[in-house]
Amino acid sequence: MGLTSNNVVIMAVVGALLLFTATIWLWPRLAGRGVTAVLGRVGMLLGTQVSVFAAFGLFANQSFGFYGSWADLFGAEDEVGVVVDHDTPGTRVKVTETRSLNVSGGSSPEAGGRVDKVTFRGPISRIAGPGYVYLPPEYFQPRYAERRFPAALVLTGYPGTTEALINGLKYPQKSQKLVKEGRMQPTILVMMRPTVAPPRDTECMDIPGGPRTETFFTKDVPKAVSAHYRVGTRARNWGVIGNSTGGYCALKMAMRHPGAFSAAAGLSPFYKAPLDATTGDLFGGSRRLECENNLMWRLDHLPAPPVSLLVSSSERGEKNYGATMRFVAKVRELNRRGAPTRISSMILGTGGHNFNTWKREVAPALEWLGARLQSR
Repeated sequence: MGLTSNNVVIMAVVGALLLFTATIWLWPRLAGRGVTAVLGRVGMLLGTQVSVFAAFGLFANQSFGFYGSWADLFGAEDEVGVVVDHDTPGTRVKVTETRSLNVSGGSSPEAGGRVDKVTFRGPISRIAGPGYVYLPPEYFQPRYAERRFPAALVLTGYPGTTEALINGLKYPQKSQKLVKEGRMQPTILVMMRPTVAPPRDTECMDIPGGPRTETFFTKDVPKAVSAHYRVGTRARNWGVIGNSTGGYCALKMAMRHPGAFSAAAGLSPFYKAPLDATTGDLFGGSRRLECENNLMWRLDHLPAPPVSLLVSSSERGEKNYGATMRFVAKVRELNRRGAPTRISSMILGTGGHNFNTWKREVAPALEWLGARLQSR
């Protein structure tokens, strides 16, 4: 059973309750002063505490997506971040697993869509990374057989797990619901984590002498998806959305590569790349490169790109609220001067930098994004 599965969490909770009950029941029998009684009490207390902590830990991990598998938890995950030296057009997308969404209309792809677990191999960036591709039910329906669909690249935060986009934030499920309600067009979702060279946080940059993460996401992944699935190849067919680090990546990649993405949504985004132990030196000592990856600096010093942007924050609980308001104000001022960049915002009254907040924002952000993408 997977680390994030409901069965594992339920078993942990039931086990904790049983141990707690057993401790209460057996405590009078272990009330003596002998070695056996003392060791029995210590063992029961330790067992109960460990089981309770395990239950809470598994539930928190399932909710917030810290680790996606047992191998990831114990540091044995070796699937991501594989560097390749060459590639051929036929192997840029390798599907390793397919699954159906559990919906009321049935489990067939025509009713519930399909999620493909894939590995992308980038001939330009020479990076390979895993992801999930959600294909909506319409993709398999005869009346859409000739249609090329719009697509959205969906990114987690750092470190994040791709599974959290499905099991935690529920991007496919919410997208499907919006389509059924007529609030969003059918859209293919390409769900990935921005970490392509773990444990390093590359902030979706082409690092001098390091991983070319930006090239991977803006060139290799869209080209691979469009070649393997019925997805448009133009910027108007592609959007990008993410939370936290993924939100910064989304905004930055659309602003720096308007030929790849026409719309971007950043949920609780940063507006410049941090420099810390997880990132290392991202800029190779280049002040110019550091400035070009600062979104505020770009608005002040570079031509505004023809893209639509959405940013989110909370008046109370989010540290990026002030920066978000400044970012919105800068784009609005550029609009008044005739710049082609468009800005929208989603500001909650209260909310933190966490999954509970992003769960409230995913559906409106998807609806916004879907309205700005084209299928042709």
